[in-house]
Amino acid sequence: MKNVKILCVCGSGTVSSAMVANKLKEKLAKHGYAVTPVEASPNSVESALAAGGFSLIACVSPVYKDYGIPKVNAVGLLTGLAEQQVIDDCLKILNAK
Repeated sequence: MKNVKILCVCGSGTVSSAMVANKLKEKLAKHGYAVTPVEASPNSVESALAAGGFSLIACVSPVYKDYGIPKVNAVGLLTGLAEQQVIDDCLKILNAK
């Protein structure tokens, strides 16, 4: 298993980021990735990123600033629509590292 750290950014609270975090852990484990998710609200992205070591940012709310870390729109993990596309986008980023 490859260890990866993913910042999960929710809409405003923590419920959606927790859902995204759990789905990413489950789905990416099937592809050989052990995910350490860190949940954050849009206002706490910078402080969460200060810990370092992130492979990507999975966003439910847009993160407009460029932090030099690839971003994936993770709304599909909440809606169930285009869920596989979100996983494919994550895998494309992770497999390139």
